[in-house]
Amino acid sequence: MTSKMQLTLIGKPGCHLCDDAEAVVLEVMSEFADSVTLTKQNILDDDVLFARYSEEIPVLLIDGKVHNYWHIDPVRLRSALSA
Repeated sequence: MTSKMQLTLIGKPGCHLCDDAEAVVLEVMSEFADSVTLTKQNILDDDVLFARYSEEIPVLLIDGKVHNYWHIDPVRLRSALSA
């Protein structure tokens, strides 16, 4: 059995781009059933994340590597999850 891909969405409350990104991620994830998990992280709760990503949120990581930031393209995400 293969392990699940781990998506991490880094953002903060009140960020409309973060809300938009989450909607795209959840929509694309629904096509991959049980092969993908999502964790959300708030940059306001983590000084390291804030220092690294405060100008780029939302940031989407796939298995710990940056996939995209600001706007999440559903076609590009779908392609990455299919690879």
